[in-house]
Amino acid sequence: MEQLRKQSGPAARLDAILRHLSPRLGAAPAPTSIPTSAQVSAVPQPGRFRYTLDNNVLTTEQRQFYEDNGYLLVKKLVSDEDIERFRKEFMRICKKEVNPPGAMIMKDESLRSQYGQSEKVVNKVQDFQEDKELFRYCTLPEVLKYVECFTGPNVMAMHTMLINKLPDSDKQTFLHPMHQDLHYFPFRPADRIVCSWTAMERADQDNGCLVVQPGTHKEPLKPHGYPKWEGKANKLFHGLLDEDEKSPRVHLVMEKGDTVFFHPLLIHGSGINKTSGFRKSISCHFASSECNYIDVKNTTQEHLEKELVEMVYKKYNTTSVELRDIWNFRARLVQGERINL
Repeated sequence: MEQLRKQSGPAARLDAILRHLSPRLGAAPAPTSIPTSAQVSAVPQPGRFRYTLDNNVLTTEQRQFYEDNGYLLVKKLVSDEDIERFRKEFMRICKKEVNPPGAMIMKDESLRSQYGQSEKVVNKVQDFQEDKELFRYCTLPEVLKYVECFTGPNVMAMHTMLINKLPDSDKQTFLHPMHQDLHYFPFRPADRIVCSWTAMERADQDNGCLVVQPGTHKEPLKPHGYPKWEGKANKLFHGLLDEDEKSPRVHLVMEKGDTVFFHPLLIHGSGINKTSGFRKSISCHFASSECNYIDVKNTTQEHLEKELVEMVYKKYNTTSVELRDIWNFRARLVQGERINL
């Protein structure tokens, strides 16, 4: 069981507000740690590999591929049965049959008058750590077995999302610009963070699959902001301010259950959904609990902190919250010991 640490200051206030909105949070047991078969050292070993840890899961070829490219695709990792359960829970959320505390339900407001709140309107469920069914994804042994190859044995689930990419228009409302996920994270080191992204149905260029720029995980964190394209940009869909259009790109065509693991500095994005259907995926960013929070003031991430703090103030009427407080509330231990995060 996770041993919850005592909080003080802004983090405690934010925690108290959200627990007041949902008394269940105060009484619910913490997620049980789930062991895996891999024995991993959390300390990178000197020598050939920087981005993966020594264990008995990844082959030498897989480690070298991640070392060179910053991502690794594992075919058919998550079962059809689990994906169907996640899909059904998403539909229940769309119909307001369940309302996960702390979750952000993002919608295309222009479609609500036509369809109400339904699968045709909801394009993302973010921060589903208090939804027992969806959070099962973060504890699947088959997923954690690979996650600890990057994080080590003490694993935190830091950021959760179920994305339902809606059919798009010429305005490209649901195009996610090329970006680095580390832009959003006030914790380091980056090499002990990894995203697990699972396709809930086939993802290809027609319905807006992931697009990656291999090898860019070796580059530093770059300045991000809202794209300067025509049409509406989704809230917090930041992108690179100075994008290299000539850098090679790979479209990750994935079948249902395929899972890609990628580094938080890997430049990636997704295209628009040109079909009449939906493209669903479920993901979690994991980090070693031995990572540390950083102060983002006077960095390229400072403006993100201001934007998020404003959103928290509007929703919960609380002030003096820092970016690390928001992430501290989201974080859940899924394996091993909670140390710093």
